[in-house]
Amino acid sequence: MPAAVYVLGLTVFCIGTTEFMISGLLPDLAADLAVSVPTVGLLISGYALGVAVGGPLLTVATLRVNRKTSLAGLLVLFILGQTLGALAPGYGVLMAGRVIAALAQGAFFGIGSMVAVDLAGPERRGKALAVMFAGLTVANVFGVPAGTFLSLHAGWRVSFWVVDALAVVALLGVSTLVPRRPGTPHPGIRAELAAFRNPRVWVALTTSMLTQAAIFCCFSYLSPLFTDVSGFSSAAVPPLLVLFGVGCFAGSMVGGRFADRALLPNLYVGTAAMAVALAALAVAAPHGAATVVLLVVFGLAAFSINPALQAQVMREAGEASTLATTTNTSAFNIGNTLGPWLGGLVISAGLGYTALAWVGALLAVAGLGSVAVSDALRRRARRGVPAVPWPAAAPVFTEAR
Repeated sequence: MPAAVYVLGLTVFCIGTTEFMISGLLPDLAADLAVSVPTVGLLISGYALGVAVGGPLLTVATLRVNRKTSLAGLLVLFILGQTLGALAPGYGVLMAGRVIAALAQGAFFGIGSMVAVDLAGPERRGKALAVMFAGLTVANVFGVPAGTFLSLHAGWRVSFWVVDALAVVALLGVSTLVPRRPGTPHPGIRAELAAFRNPRVWVALTTSMLTQAAIFCCFSYLSPLFTDVSGFSSAAVPPLLVLFGVGCFAGSMVGGRFADRALLPNLYVGTAAMAVALAALAVAAPHGAATVVLLVVFGLAAFSINPALQAQVMREAGEASTLATTTNTSAFNIGNTLGPWLGGLVISAGLGYTALAWVGALLAVAGLGSVAVSDALRRRARRGVPAVPWPAAAPVFTEAR
């Protein structure tokens, strides 16, 4: 795998750590900024909104810009937002810094995916995407706990500065290792928008949203489930989350391998396995040993589909897939927001933490249904039966399903 793909993975690690580490900094931020914990929690929602809205807009703005230049510019924007957050004298400036940093994420993920696939070759598309987006897994396993540790011992601003420094290293890597390829002329914004006339693109985006909602409905509240239901001590929570992260990392690698060979079967098996694991967790949560095993299985199944989710959108969008892949990042973040919100409703209704796993399982089943719809649409297209009377729909490719 080209070294530049690993540099992209480092950047994803920096971005992922910034996105998720706020959850570990909530008490310190609330005390230092003199605001409530729920108010600090809005920093997470503000970031997600910045990703969902800013990603497609910046992608459109950079369509005709060389991809290497776009990646470097987006990293500079991320660094500026992160620096503003580290220097923030108050809550409002910190929120502004978070939103600025978030604007870069969606576009970077979309353009970076195209660059990673271009460097690795189409036959290794899934593996390249797995390497790049493994940065998100590593961010959850090491980045978020490290940020929390630094905040406890040196202050939350140090956590921001460390991520900032790593982002500068990533910027140097992009500047030196990502080749400046002229490539083929870009088809233009009309072609990019025309890809969204293909109903299979929307089904793929829906699959991404539903599966991420299934993951984060349960993942966001794993800590109280461990302590209040499974009987673990608070000290055991970080090691348990590391075990979940190990499962996620293994799932990313396995998923990247099979996304190249059989994309839809990968989605079928991974999504079904996640639904089963969540349902089993809902039943077995009071038993500590079973919880540990199911936690690893949940992480493995949940992240085994991530490379395929991104590859599916790229495949369905055809040649003009830059905007579609960026929009897929927005779909991920909508799911990341929807899942915890639904989980909060479940908790507020007094249904208990195990009910979260049941809701996650139902969302995974809905995602499985979305995969089945995508499969049916592709089979109809192969038989020459259009799903809708949209002649501009992206062409069907004959690669392995």
